[in-house]
Order: sequence, then structure tokens, then C-alpha cells
Amino acid sequence: MLGKPIGHSLSPVIHNAGYQAAGLTGWSYTAIECAEAQLPDLVAGLGPEWAGLSVTMPLKEAALALAGRASPVATAVGAANTLVRLADGTWFADNTDVAGMVAVLRDAGVGTGARFIVLGAGGTARAALAAAAALAAASVTVAARRPAAVDELVPVADALGVSMTGTALSAIPTAAAGTDVLVSTLPEGAADPYADQLPWTSGTVCFDAIYDPWPTPLASAAAAAGCRVVSGLDLLLAQAVGQFEQFTGVAAPVPAMRAALSTRRAATAPPR
Repeated sequence: MLGKPIGHSLSPVIHNAGYQAAGLTGWSYTAIECAEAQLPDLVAGLGPEWAGLSVTMPLKEAALALAGRASPVATAVGAANTLVRLADGTWFADNTDVAGMVAVLRDAGVGTGARFIVLGAGGTARAALAAAAALAAASVTVAARRPAAVDELVPVADALGVSMTGTALSAIPTAAAGTDVLVSTLPEGAADPYADQLPWTSGTVCFDAIYDPWPTPLASAAAAAGCRVVSGLDLLLAQAVGQFEQFTGVAAPVPAMRAALSTRRAATAPPR
């Protein structure tokens, strides 16, 4: 796994548990801190024993740029979190965040025709747009602090065929009225002021991409209102399943991966 910072990542726990459960004794997964400027040389220097790479912030756009081929969803989103080595030594880029987000939202009961509001306009918001497209969302509203950030998502929405409008982050208590799915891609603390201002209804699904610390004030307010809540930890596992299967060609042992993640999370959770 490549990114910066990377020390907090739980991805090695998930993947290594999967390798063990699947009997892939020669496989291992490690985290390497890598800045964007270092990525091309690092990838070029990897030997044939490297089957694939997970890529996190701030490398997702750069990873897409250095791949020889890319999936349609990674191309449309403009970012990749997965690089898979091909037989000719080149790299294939994909974005399993999208399929992972679709999976966890479907598990939470989101169907076609839902109305989405997305808080934030960064890389995870791009994945949320693609997930909304895959779920045939009726509409998507993106709320961000900078109008220019929303404008940068317009080509992504157009490529995905998503009906998207933008609004200021300060307007979300009004903009979220009637929302079926609220997706927060904001960094830690940024959504806290709005947690008790949002018009929560019991039918709303709240997905907060943060998983540490958890629960966030946003997730707690949604849960108190009877909403179904999905965390970044759910997405972390779901996107890892897609990566595992592309890297290994083996069906992911999801129960073992989930159990390892839950055990590690419980062991590192602060006392209440």
C-alpha cells in the first residue's frame, strides 16, 4: 500500500488475513510511505514479484496517470486506488472505492432513484458520484466550501451521466431536506457543526467516510434519529475485497477479513 501518511492504515490487517485464510502462504501486504513526486520511480523499480498496489491519498490521480490501461470507472472518476501488474509488466488502474461504496450502500438498503447529498468535493466525493450513477440516483447535490471545487466535479458528473447540482456547505441544513442518502467525505471535524442541524429522518442512510475516531458526531446524530449508518470502516473492507480478488485471482475470504479488521479495531479503540 502506498500513500502519505500511511501509518494509521488498517489495510495490511485486512489483506494479510485474507492471504492466510485463502492459503496464499507466499503472499504478503505491506505499507510504504510515498509522496506523489516519488511514485513514478518507486513503481518503476518494483520487481515482478509485485502483483499489485493499493494507492491512497495523495496518490490516486498520479496512479491513474502512470497506468498503461484503466477501467472505465477509474477513467471517468479521474482517480485510481488500485494498480494491478499485467503480464507484459505494465499496470492496470482501477477504482474499487466505487464498487465498495455501491456494495455498502446497497447493504444499507439504498435502491434506485435515491436522492443523494455529498458533503465535500475531493477524491472520495468523486467515488460517491460514481456510486450514485451505478445506483441510478435521481439526483446528486454536492456541498463544498469552495465553489471552484464543485465546478471541478462537473466533468466527472457529465462523464458518469449524473444529474449534479452544487451548493455551499453552510447551506446543507436546507439542501439536505428530502435526502435519501447523505455521504460525508469531509475530513475529521469538518462535518461536526452540521450534525444537529441536518433534517434527519429515519429513512435516510448516512455514510460517513471517516472511521477513526468513531462514531463521529454526524454518525451519532443520524443514529439517534433512527437512520441507517455506514462507516468508512465498512468501505475500507468492501474496497479491499475488490483489490484482493484482482491481485490474487482468488475469491476473497470476506468473513476472515472482516473478523481480522474487527479484532484489530477493537484492540485499538480508546476506552470509554
